[in-house]
Amino acid sequence: MTRFPRSVRQRTLLGSALTAALLLSGCGAEVEPDAKASSEKVTVKRCGEPVEYTVPKRAVAYEGGSADKLFSLGLVDHVHGYVMPPANPPVEESPWASDYAKVKMLSDDLLNKELVVEAKSDFVVAGWNSGFKDERGITPEILDKLGIQSFMHSESCFNYPKYPEKLSPFEALYTDLDRLGRIFQVEEKADEVVAGLKKRVAAVRAKAPKGDPVPVFLYDSGTDQPFTAGNQVPPNDIIKTAGGRNVFGDLDQRWTQVNWEAVAEAEPEVVMILDYGDLPAQKKIDFLKKSPHTKELPAIRKDNFFILDYNEGISGPRNIDGLEKFAKYLGEFRS
Repeated sequence: MTRFPRSVRQRTLLGSALTAALLLSGCGAEVEPDAKASSEKVTVKRCGEPVEYTVPKRAVAYEGGSADKLFSLGLVDHVHGYVMPPANPPVEESPWASDYAKVKMLSDDLLNKELVVEAKSDFVVAGWNSGFKDERGITPEILDKLGIQSFMHSESCFNYPKYPEKLSPFEALYTDLDRLGRIFQVEEKADEVVAGLKKRVAAVRAKAPKGDPVPVFLYDSGTDQPFTAGNQVPPNDIIKTAGGRNVFGDLDQRWTQVNWEAVAEAEPEVVMILDYGDLPAQKKIDFLKKSPHTKELPAIRKDNFFILDYNEGISGPRNIDGLEKFAKYLGEFRS
């Protein structure tokens, strides 16, 4: 029952799920705010902090999730460029590939202040402790002092200093689209996109298998100790909504480190592999099949692997693509 990255993506490109995503996202449909309103300020929360925004004109997005949120709202004309580190799969595989082609790729490394300043950006979208990070000298506070607006994924606000905000991952996705819609003054488009995503989630939930949920272990990376998903990141909601149970879903954390003994005790029946651009899923599968910690686990012995694309696992509209594919997998698994 192994699902490999390339075939998954090919099925996605050919399947109805992508068609629905394109219709709901308005891929290629550019939405402009009212000219008079665009100069007005609006107060929107950045994590738990109320912040005043004017409509950005030169946005910089860090990673696929950030860019996808902007493109799904038809905002390509407001995006100057993106920063895409190696973990991200090629942007050509995105449902918004045509929008990526219209803006600049600014870097294939990590986000930094110098890059943003050089780009003359007036708005930066990233997550806390991923794109924004004290240790790398780029935070919302630092950008505020430079007169550069910023926005953080609500999903990442769980441990944001001073202004934390805790939302379930799917609710955080909807919240971000709503807030971005208000910042760019395209509220109607945001309402449309969010309604479409919620409808798709509801359809999956309605068809979720009955009975005891299948125990699922999300394997992100790590050999000495594994990194996995707590309940504050999208894979937890993907697993739960589709009818599974994240074996580490009781951890009030985002991406977090556990130990192999805890994985073995959980006896997962399915392993969900997060597929990085620079750390392919097959290498992780090969490791799990050889490791004395995992090779005798039920999921490993039965070859029960599901591949979750990186951009389906980080906060963004493609979370719902990942949900639909995992729901289909679990339906086949149960049959």
